[in-house]
Amino acid sequence: MKERLDALRGALAEEGIDAMLITRPENRFYLSGFTGSAGSLVVSPDRAWLLTDFRYVEQAEGEAPAFEIVKVKGPYPPAIGELCERFGLKRLGFEADIMTYSDYRAYSDALPGELVPLKGVVERLRLVKDPAELAWIRRACEIVVEAWKRCLPALRAGVREVDFALELEFTMRRLGASGLSFDTIVASGPRSALPHGTASDRVMEEGDFVTVDTGCVFRGYCSDMTRTVVLGKPSAEQRRIYETVLRAQEAALAMVGPDRPAREVDLAARRVIEEAGYGDRFGHRTGHGVGIAVHEGPAVYHEADDVLRPGMVITVEPGIYVPGLGGVRIEDTVVVTEEGYENLIDVNKGLLEL
Repeated sequence: MKERLDALRGALAEEGIDAMLITRPENRFYLSGFTGSAGSLVVSPDRAWLLTDFRYVEQAEGEAPAFEIVKVKGPYPPAIGELCERFGLKRLGFEADIMTYSDYRAYSDALPGELVPLKGVVERLRLVKDPAELAWIRRACEIVVEAWKRCLPALRAGVREVDFALELEFTMRRLGASGLSFDTIVASGPRSALPHGTASDRVMEEGDFVTVDTGCVFRGYCSDMTRTVVLGKPSAEQRRIYETVLRAQEAALAMVGPDRPAREVDLAARRVIEEAGYGDRFGHRTGHGVGIAVHEGPAVYHEADDVLRPGMVITVEPGIYVPGLGGVRIEDTVVVTEEGYENLIDVNKGLLEL
């Protein structure tokens, strides 16, 4: 954690900030290792405090040894105001995209100095993963891959979407996952045209496309994988859509590498889909970063400013969605390397006819 705190302090020095208040749970975990559900960090050039209530004091002491633990008995703003007064912290940065207006008012009344809005300071530090983070993401991907392989025989006509989702979720937990990256998507038949069609009571039928988008959490880090299958023999249109998405994903993956603008990954996939005549059926981004949050930086879309660097972890997930017919998405989680990329999702991408 020392390296992360030092990097944050360097960023704060550039902003001319005395200290920073961190309340976003993902950022709190990233900087401290604390996994409790209530707490705030204050980081100054030479000290770091974790404020929490009596429920988490012992846990915080064990999980966040780099921090001084402060037990809070009431609202946080007065406690942080007292800390700032005691240590002469006049300019306190805060996460501008997290703090609510009511909290801003409360902190403004409690602090001896000024609140300074900051955006993306910790998130930028989280973009490139260190070896331990990569190991945990890799394990989270291994779990989702193993669960998919074990559960695939249960994916068949006559099964409810929600029952297959539950089987996947249970298996991931049995394999060591601490939770889900997001609500599992199992969308069959016409519902597969819904990019985020979470599992419903619909009974899957012969001839359906079935899109399954799932992921798990291991040691606080996420995985993300999508596969689409067809129950029975695909129609000519289904096969054409699937093969187009697969070619689009392969084209996008070929663009992943160090110093590559992220938008080029998106544009490569989009170009294949547009040339096949489905451009208006691909409306989401080709990918996103994965880490403590399943959706984080860098952004992988055609207007993104991010440039890929070794150690970044992203998804590559183009799709085509045709109302009334269904949809296809193929998604892998990959690590950007010095040579190109490493695919963490070891699952066949040929069209499965179940």
